[in-house]
Formats: sequence, structure tokens, C-alpha cells
Amino acid sequence: MTEAVSDTSSRDPHDASATIGYLSVNEMVQGLARGDLTSHGLVETLTARAAALDDVASPTALNAIAAYAPDALAVARERDDERRAGRLRGTLHGVPVVIKDNIEARGLPAAAGSTALLGRRARDAELVTRLRDAGAIVLASTNLSQWANFRSERSTSGYSATGGLVANPWALDRSAGGSSSGSGAALAAGLAPLAVGTETDGSIVCPASLNGVVGLKPTVGVVPATRVVPISASQDSPGPMGRRVDDVARLFAVLSAREAPSVAEPLTYVVAANWRTEHPATDALFDDLVSALRASGASVRDRDLAVPGEQEENDELTVLRCEIADDLTAYLRDRPGEGVSSLAEVVDYEDREAAREQVYFGHDHFLAALASGGRAGDAYAPARRRSLTWAVATCLEPALEDARVVLAPAYGPAWKSDLIVGGHPGLASVATMAPAIAGWPIASVPLGVVHGLPVGVAVLGRAHDEWTVLAAARALEELIGPLARPAWRAPQRG
Repeated sequence: MTEAVSDTSSRDPHDASATIGYLSVNEMVQGLARGDLTSHGLVETLTARAAALDDVASPTALNAIAAYAPDALAVARERDDERRAGRLRGTLHGVPVVIKDNIEARGLPAAAGSTALLGRRARDAELVTRLRDAGAIVLASTNLSQWANFRSERSTSGYSATGGLVANPWALDRSAGGSSSGSGAALAAGLAPLAVGTETDGSIVCPASLNGVVGLKPTVGVVPATRVVPISASQDSPGPMGRRVDDVARLFAVLSAREAPSVAEPLTYVVAANWRTEHPATDALFDDLVSALRASGASVRDRDLAVPGEQEENDELTVLRCEIADDLTAYLRDRPGEGVSSLAEVVDYEDREAAREQVYFGHDHFLAALASGGRAGDAYAPARRRSLTWAVATCLEPALEDARVVLAPAYGPAWKSDLIVGGHPGLASVATMAPAIAGWPIASVPLGVVHGLPVGVAVLGRAHDEWTVLAAARALEELIGPLARPAWRAPQRG
């Protein structure tokens, strides 16, 4: 039928670093506490692993890493010294973390994949300050779909002018998803134990599903988005990614400054019976999971949920175009250094630099955003009102009327990357859209492997109920078991 899970062993192209590369955060923390590991050693090993697997000259050539923090080794030594002195900063003391390169951090580009932002000084985003305060080591920034995949209808997920195309470590010709492509690929490849992505609609859930890792898009506003290159204030949300639910929960607690509740309530699951990927093996694997969940004694209810039509899709697109017209301009005016200071100047720059900025696709979303008039335009308010009514009143509230979480398959297997005709997903459920518009949380947990490629299950919850979403994700993870490690397959037919 389908390949579900297997043991965690797999051929690794850099055996010398694989053990460290695939440690969980808990294993790292315990090893550091015992003295078996040092933060300096972790940074050295992970940097060596990335040099072997990620570089464009490597046969694996992931292109997941945008840039390395110049102070990572120095910070690691400082964390080791603090540990020896009995001074722990927090729950991530000495643990390396990578962040998406649309998030500002000192010493890193924060270019959002665009050459227009190269050389602009980056400050620490508030979420980065929280990471540092918890003792984390900002190791590197990760490549992404340029401008977080909101530039053109024909954009290829994982591609940017600054970083090239991110590959999927499960099969190097397949998409790593978007727009947090490098974050998902880096985790799957064992380049870091934790990553921070951002999502506007699907940009954490998609790369988590396609790379076989865990990702959580929190309620909008729970993790601060200040000094993060924006698309939409109503939908943008930075969020944690990792290889295990417990790792993601630990990172979420730091990013959100919120601890898990001490008492967990029994969960009732709603299965979105009509939210399918239309990929037979993926949907069959999801059905197997639902059967196993019922067999475990969990309360499970099947329910047909609202499905977006052309009006809903157009309304969301209108809102995003109007908001980026205002929000990106406001961000650029606040960013230190010389360079573009508005969306209009970005368009002018990309036209002047078309030879490197528009090699494969243009910026039709940007042009439409400029023509929209932003939030003051006639189209914005009615589109936003209709979007919220559909997402909340028509879809999510009826779905969660008597339950805490909704389950659906997330995406089918990774599609082949194609820079010529574009690379957006075809096999996906509609699970990300309603929580994206509403600003509610959604997670993706590895569901299994089909045809040698991972697929994920989406877990949706109410606003500000991330800990319930994570509890459900943990229960599913226990039922499903661990995935094998990526096989690093060369390009193939099919």
C-alpha cells in the first residue's frame, strides 16, 4: 500500500557528523549537562557538516544555508564558559538554532532572498533577542523563496536571487517547499536541531511536510514579527521548526514567552473528511492514521468542512497585495542603511537589475500591490471582511464547535523543482488557508513516507491554543513513530 515509517538509520553522505547532526534538542541539552558535548564542538561539527553537504560545490548541494553568523564560535565558547560556571541563561543554553533569512539578526544578511537588501545592516529581531536570552546560539540564516514567495504567480518555491534553489535532501531534484525552504531542508539534513521559519499561508507547514519535519505556525502576534521582512500584518507569523514535537515545543516556549499549561485536557479530534490532497497514497496514509487514532481510544469525529472557492482565493490574494503595499514599504523605511525604501523602489530596482533579479520570473504580485492602493484602496476592506467571515464563521468555528483540533493531510510528496515553468504545489489539501486568514495556529507532523518522499499531517486549533495543537501533534507522533533519515536520492524519473 504505502511506506509508513522505518527505523532512523539511512545512508548518510557525511557519516562523521551524522550522530551530532541528528541529535534531538533534549539529547543535546543532556549531553551538554553531562559534559559529553560542548557548544563549541556542536557548532564546529554542524558547520563542517554543512560545508560538506550544503555547498554548491558539493554533490548534495542543498543550498539551505544563506550565511553563517560570524560570532557563532565565540558565542559557543561563551556558553560553555557560562555552563562551567553554573550560569545557564535558559532552556536553550548552548543549543544552535538557524533562522530564516527574512528575520533580522546582527551579522546576518536578512535579505529575504533579494539582492536589493544585501549590505543593509540587520538588527536583532525581538524573537532573536528571546533566543539569545534563552542561551541559544544563532548559527546561521537559511535560504528561502524570495520575498517569502510573494512576488510572482510563476515563482519557484525555494528559489531566490541571493541563494539560488534550495534542494530537498530526500531527493535532490524535488522541492524543499516554500517559503521556509532552507529551514525545512536544513533540519531534514541534520544541519541544525532547530529552525525558525515564517508563514503567511503555508510557508512553515509546506516545507515541514515536504522535508519530513515538524513545524508550527502560531497564532498571529504570539511570536513577535518586528524586524521580520513582511508580507501581511494580518497573516505573517514566525514559528518554530524541528525534527520532533518536543523540540518544537521547547522552541515555541522561548519564542512566545509562554510556558505549557500544567494540566492537559482530553482531546477530541475532528477529521476534515473532505480536505484531501488528491494524492492517493498520501490520503490512504492519512486514513490509516485516523484508524489507528480511533483504535487507540481517542474521540474522533468525521466532518465535512468549508472549502474555499474562487471568491475566497481572490479575496485572500487581494488582502495580501494591499497589505504588502503598506507593510513592506513601512519596513524598508525603518531598515538601517542606504537602499530601497518602498515597494515601488523595489520594483524599480528589480527592473534595473533584471539580469539577476528576474531570470526566471517577474514581480506581478508587486505590480498588482502597487496598483491596489494598499489598505486605503477600495478593494481592501470588503475583501478582508469576506475573508474573515469565511475563515472563522463559515469554516473554523463550525469545525471546532465541540472539539479542540482538526486533522487533515497537509501536502502530497514533494514535486520536482522547475525554474522554467514555476514550482508551486499541485497536491495539497486546503488545510492552511482558513487558519492563515484567521491568524489561527496550524502545525505539520510527519505522517510517513510515500514513494520515498515524506508527507505530513496538518493539525489545526483555536486562536492562542498552540499548546493543545502541540499536545495533539505529540500524540500523533507517538502513533506514527520516527521517519527514516533522508536518502539523498539523485534526480530520477517519475
